[in-house]
Amino acid sequence: MILKSAISGSITRNSHARVVDELGKAIVGGIYSPGAVLPGDAELAERFDVSRTVLREAMKTLTAKGLVVPKARIGTRVTERSTWNLFDGDVLIWHLESGNDPEFISNLAEMRLSFEPFAANLAAKRANGAEIARLFACVEAMEKADAMDSFAVADLEFHLTLLEISKNPFMFSVGSLIEAALVTSFRLSSPNGEPRRQKATSDAHRTIVKAIAAGNGNEAATAMQAVIIDGRDRIAGQITRS
Repeated sequence: MILKSAISGSITRNSHARVVDELGKAIVGGIYSPGAVLPGDAELAERFDVSRTVLREAMKTLTAKGLVVPKARIGTRVTERSTWNLFDGDVLIWHLESGNDPEFISNLAEMRLSFEPFAANLAAKRANGAEIARLFACVEAMEKADAMDSFAVADLEFHLTLLEISKNPFMFSVGSLIEAALVTSFRLSSPNGEPRRQKATSDAHRTIVKAIAAGNGNEAATAMQAVIIDGRDRIAGQITRS
């Protein structure tokens, strides 16, 4: 969902989702800072041209994401960032849309480094031949991609497939973090259109698969770590130059 939204540049939203999206972006983007009280129901209902029922449901959604908390006789207050659910796809999108924050991107890379290399290690121990073939197919799709969006989709498919074949369900549940990181890469530094770099990136992913196929977990983990660090540094370089 995150990547598809970034590729298309838009997403169809009903009234409830539109209110959630606009208020969520305003909160994450700092228009409403932690501790601030949101405008009252009447004002927001008029602003978004929605019923009080739709507005209440939107507030429940934002509350579930950890962004706001209702306070009796006070109103709906924005919570501290430490309570926000950063594993939530919408919250990640709002972070990405609020600008290229080097600290956020660095934190995202640190999280990936904490679990993806280990997932690669597990895959080397648990993957069967058909699953390894799926990974090789993803690499081939990356190498042959003739557009940025097709490269990004193949890249995402590679990493989500690897989490899946680690056969640890908790691994797959954090796939949204990878998707957010690849959206940033898609927007700032996709190698598509640069044949040499596209091949180098594809080869780096192929190195991971070869290590998994050989049953060498340590090599697979090291190769995955190198891929994540390379992507992180490339994005940081683009932000510095922009």
